[in-house]
Amino acid sequence: MLQNTGKLAGYTVFVTGASRGIGKAIALKAARDGANVVIAAKTADPHPKLPGTIYTAAAEIEAAGGKALPCIVDVRDEKQINDAVEQAVEKFGGIDILVNNASAINLTGTLETPMKKVDLMLGINLRGTYLTSKLCIPHLLKSKNPHILNLSPPLNLNPIWFKNHTAYTMAKYGMSMCVLGMAEEFRGAIAVNALWPKTAIQTAAMDMLGGSGIDKQCRKVEIMADAAYAIFKQPTSFTGQFVIDEDILRKEGIEDFDVYAVKPGHPLLPDFFLDQQPEDLVRQMEEHGASPAFKSEKASADSAAVGPVSDMFNIIRGLLGPEIVKTTQGVYRFDLSGEHAGVWYIDLKNDAGSAGSGEPPVNADVVMTLDSSDFIKMFGGTLKPTMAFMSGKLKIKGDMGLAIKLEKMMAMMKSKL
Repeated sequence: MLQNTGKLAGYTVFVTGASRGIGKAIALKAARDGANVVIAAKTADPHPKLPGTIYTAAAEIEAAGGKALPCIVDVRDEKQINDAVEQAVEKFGGIDILVNNASAINLTGTLETPMKKVDLMLGINLRGTYLTSKLCIPHLLKSKNPHILNLSPPLNLNPIWFKNHTAYTMAKYGMSMCVLGMAEEFRGAIAVNALWPKTAIQTAAMDMLGGSGIDKQCRKVEIMADAAYAIFKQPTSFTGQFVIDEDILRKEGIEDFDVYAVKPGHPLLPDFFLDQQPEDLVRQMEEHGASPAFKSEKASADSAAVGPVSDMFNIIRGLLGPEIVKTTQGVYRFDLSGEHAGVWYIDLKNDAGSAGSGEPPVNADVVMTLDSSDFIKMFGGTLKPTMAFMSGKLKIKGDMGLAIKLEKMMAMMKSKL
């Protein structure tokens, strides 16, 4: 682990969301140098499910050798932030470091995310980070080596990081865009950087999202605290960086990362927004005994929606329209097995029609069960549905007349291939 050097002795560090988790770990690391720490967080009374309050965190900070100022702060409330900033300046004489750690997470798709949750994430992650920075900057500009550190990811614009949780990604990337803009705006005066973990970190949020068994795939919060400490040691010329915890610690000479593991030697789960696909993260969690709570039925369907079946449905969607809906009036569900197993549907009954992965939007009139390879052959024109049915390759439940009507679409598909 990275050793304390006393570099932050007498510095004032303002940390949002510091009552638990990564925020508290960063606060304690600074306290061991003798820093003054402002604990700006909402939890004043014990939470039934989450550990710690601003007062228990303050006691730990004092015990570690620092001075603490616990402040009840909801980062969506400008007055509460402003009051905490004024108290910090009055008690400690200024602010040298701001850590924007407070964050809200909800990993759901557009249709499944209530606007209340969207507002919460944007309000805390984006607006809260911007507002707290805005109110601290006048004081940071008076410091000899001021830093703003946002706990946010590199701006990876690969669509895979948007498709399953657009609202959360927008909110989290809002924090990262604050880094991008403010680093340039205050270049030479304030170092503004982002820090993100290479692997999952064991926190209350991760326990909730990862489900049972996730802890052994995580590192401890201390790795983020050490990485933040390494950033705070840098001059203000070190700015606009999107730092990964392991990378900066390797530059500091750290070679043994097992000391940070919850279970040394166990495979670790890569964090979001880096190079690994979300579906691979879910698979890896499950392989090592975790039950990810954020794996929705839609996400499961999306992970199956890759390959020749997905390609076939892209063509099917191009054939939809009022005319074929009017002449068909049926909703079809396909239960596919084999290499590209999954549930798919074609709605030729409602509006202008629709098709895709997962359950149909309304009850299916016809359910067809078959191997994915035979589905591809049927819609590709090389296997007649009647032959597939007679040979036992295709099982049909529901209106046989509607099943026959589907052959019209298959004939149209053949002309497109």
